[in-house]
Amino acid sequence: MRIDAISIFPEYFKALDISLLGKAREKEIIDLRVHDLRDFTHDKHKTVDDSPYGGGAGMLMKPEPWGEAFDEILPADGNVTIIFTSPAGEQFKQATAYELAKEDHIVFACGRYEGIDQRVVDYAATKGRVRLISLGDYVLNGGEVAAIAMVEAIARLIPGVIGNAESLVEESHSDGLLEYPSYTKPAVWRELEVPDVLLSGNHALIAKWRKDQQIERTKRVRPDLLPE
Repeated sequence: MRIDAISIFPEYFKALDISLLGKAREKEIIDLRVHDLRDFTHDKHKTVDDSPYGGGAGMLMKPEPWGEAFDEILPADGNVTIIFTSPAGEQFKQATAYELAKEDHIVFACGRYEGIDQRVVDYAATKGRVRLISLGDYVLNGGEVAAIAMVEAIARLIPGVIGNAESLVEESHSDGLLEYPSYTKPAVWRELEVPDVLLSGNHALIAKWRKDQQIERTKRVRPDLLPE
């Protein structure tokens, strides 16, 4: 998979060189390219923002640097998904990660200030599939953190990135429920004991206990995930 990210703070994405994603890049399982939006400006100050028409607080990102960036980065055949990280978008979920992990090419457009001129989104829609996606119901200073979180969630689902692919099946949200609690050695730690069922060797009982724990935890922590 090829992933491009456009930002005025490209250094944010150095975090993706660490751990499994860094190894996946080394193995060329993921082709991650980060672009500085200011490289597509032509004035000495490398200006990417201006005041909004109609007034209002803050500044808005200008369309032309984005247009030139898209002209250089987006493929001519339109086979690309362009994600604008935006609090006004659909909420990112595990199901979204699975959908996007099937894509060949994703471009993240990371906004700053009060956002990006709407014509940039409209123009991008003529060049590929556009999605506005929010990491959650809160506002960040920019889209980089959201993009990094999405890249990690998506990339780890690509075959070859995670060593033990079976572990993906039992994670929180993979089946609509939160993950069950897990334990390792020793069996007793600071007078806290591992549940007896996990020491029983009875795999059917263990599977039932884990499912019950998933349901109980989901009811307690995220009841909104359960069907009404």
